Amino acid sequence: MSTELRGALDAFITAADAGSFSAAARRLGLTPAAVSKSVAQLEARLGVRLFQRSTRSLALTTDGERLYGQVRLPWHEIGTALTELRQGAGKPAGTLKIALAPTVGREYVLPLLAGFVRRYPEVLPDLHFDNHQVDLVAEGFDVAIGGGIELTDALIARELARVQLVLAASPDYLKAQGRPGHPRDLPRHHGLLRRSLVTGRTVPWSLKNAEGEELVANVRPVMVLDDPEAMARAAAMGLGIAMLPLPHALPLLESGALARVLPGWHAEARPLSIYYTSRRLLPAKLRVFVDYIVEQFRASGHADRFAPPLG
Repeated sequence: MSTELRGALDAFITAADAGSFSAAARRLGLTPAAVSKSVAQLEARLGVRLFQRSTRSLALTTDGERLYGQVRLPWHEIGTALTELRQGAGKPAGTLKIALAPTVGREYVLPLLAGFVRRYPEVLPDLHFDNHQVDLVAEGFDVAIGGGIELTDALIARELARVQLVLAASPDYLKAQGRPGHPRDLPRHHGLLRRSLVTGRTVPWSLKNAEGEELVANVRPVMVLDDPEAMARAAAMGLGIAMLPLPHALPLLESGALARVLPGWHAEARPLSIYYTSRRLLPAKLRVFVDYIVEQFRASGHADRFAPPLG
C-alpha cells in the first residue's frame, strides 16, 4: 500500500471518528486543509463521495458508512500492532480508553488500578465514568466495565460477578414508618423506583427468597430516578425504600446510612462484566488489562459480596 493511500485512509477514519476535519487535523498533527485534501484524493481514487460536507457539519454518506464499518477496526488493529512492535515486540504500551459505570468504577475498579499501573508503567489508562450504555466500536473504547451492555458478534464479555438487588432504607425512615416483615407489607411504604435507561419504563420489584418463592411487590411511589447512585442517596436521606444493586448499596449499608429491608428477599440484576471487542489481534495493553481485572476482582472477594449465598 502506498504512503499516499495510507495517509488518505488515516485522514478518512480519523475524520469519521472525530466528526470534523478540524478535530481530525488536531489528532493527526496536520492542517484541516491537508486532511480535507487527503479525503478528497481518496474519494477521487474510489469514485464515490464519502462525506456530506457543509460549513457546520460533516456526515458520512451511505458509501462512507460502508467503508468506515469495514476498515476502521482492522485499520486500528494494524496500527496498534505496528506501534507495539516499534515499542518492544508486543510489550504492553499506549493509551487504554476505558468506560466505567460510575459507582462500580470509583468504589471497586479504581482501587485495583494502582497495582496495574505499577506492573505496566507504559500503559496509560484513560478512564471515562458514565452511566449510559456505551458502544465500544462507535465511541472508540478499548474496554468497558459495567452491566447490561448488549452483546453483538463484535463484542466479548467476561463475567466479573453476579449482582443481587436488595431493598434498603435509612434507619430514620424505618423508625418512623416501621419495618415490613413480608413483601405484602410494602404497599403502605414509600418507594423509590428506578427508570430503565433502555426501555424508559420503571423497573418492577420482582423478588424471590431462598425457598424459591417469587412475587412482584407493590409499593407507593414517591420518586422515580434513572441512576442507582442517586437512588441510594435518596434512600439514605429517608425518602423511602429503594431496590438497589449491592455494589451501590454496600458502602451505605456498611456505614450505617442504610439498613437492609426484608433481608430474606432479593432480585437479580445482569452480571457485572468486562467487555471488549472480539479482535483477532488483541493488543497487548488490552489483553493484560482484561486478565488483570478478572484476576484482581476474583482475589478481592467482590464477587462474593455482590451476590452472597441465599439464606
